[in-house]
Amino acid sequence: MKVLDARATISPRGTKRLKAGHPWIFRSDVVSRPSAPAGIVTVTSARDEPLGWALWSPASEISLRQIERSPARVPDATWWHDRLAGTIARRDPLAANSNAYRLVHGEGDALPSLVVDRYNDILVVQLLSAGLDAWTDVIVESLVSLTGCRGIVARNDPAARAREGLPREVKLLYGDVPKTVEVHEHGVRFLAAPWDGQKTGAFLDQRENRVLIGTHARGTALDCFAYHGSFALHMAARAEHVTALDISAPALARVEAHAALNGLQNITSQVGDAFDVLRDWNREGRRFDTIVVDPPAFAKSKASLAGAERGYKDINLQAMRLLAPGGILFTASCSFHLSKSRFLELLQEAAADSGRRIVLRGITAQPLDHPELLTVPETGYLKGALLEAID
Repeated sequence: MKVLDARATISPRGTKRLKAGHPWIFRSDVVSRPSAPAGIVTVTSARDEPLGWALWSPASEISLRQIERSPARVPDATWWHDRLAGTIARRDPLAANSNAYRLVHGEGDALPSLVVDRYNDILVVQLLSAGLDAWTDVIVESLVSLTGCRGIVARNDPAARAREGLPREVKLLYGDVPKTVEVHEHGVRFLAAPWDGQKTGAFLDQRENRVLIGTHARGTALDCFAYHGSFALHMAARAEHVTALDISAPALARVEAHAALNGLQNITSQVGDAFDVLRDWNREGRRFDTIVVDPPAFAKSKASLAGAERGYKDINLQAMRLLAPGGILFTASCSFHLSKSRFLELLQEAAADSGRRIVLRGITAQPLDHPELLTVPETGYLKGALLEAID
């Protein structure tokens, strides 16, 4: 793949955006569009000022994604290899305690629209823009060279691909990729599903939070929205008993398999809608010493935010009421459209309605392998809080 001999000229507003540290240029800010297919093009301001290089997506609302600020550094195969090498090296500290973590977090690693996750010797990639997709072969070659992986699968099934005029698909890019891969993190083992699991096969962004609640777990514990039970597995090491609650029976079957894989006999699963079940348990007077509330993203868009806020408040209100005196609750939101400050406000409102005295013990953000770039709000989505009921 070669860098395109083409140039995009952008408006003063787009230029200001790039100089402020955000790599996206929208269609409305492209003054002169490149007469070229998707790929990498040079970018200049309306005053003919060189602004580096960007991924070019002709069909997308996000027409340009800056990948290199310096006009002198041409993003060729060597450039990709070096950029990926630096990004991967930043994850080295994680290898001591886990064999599964994110190697590339898109814009957070100055590689817009590229996601690369490692599951032992398997890589799962997402190429989410047309400009990036044109460089697939070069990226795969570099990843194989840098990691020595056994196989690479593309989970190119997100809706973002359709907005780029690209097919939504899951396909093998290199080597061999099994249906499941055993993952270990801080002494806990579970199976990731690179071909058809949630996200790219597992929820890697909650790794440190699972360890956190594992250190606080005690007594009777509850993992709401358990999915495959990753939080439950960590809590089971200290808690007397853990209930894994999820609406999906197939997901809970995986919880039971994971409990057996770790030799744990103190985890039981329950199928049900968390909102309904927690409300019923409150009426019955049940109590838990440790609770995790880690729901899917309730706010998929700005339009759904109001309803999502009601959901976050309600589920946390029910969890707070279920806490035994001195009980610990870890709660999280992965909705980008719900800000950190608003999330904490909702927890404050839930605490007030619960009639309990709830103490904030800690606030968590994204881990090392999911960097949140301050100048690119879209790189940040995950926030969590550790709470304690002191009466």
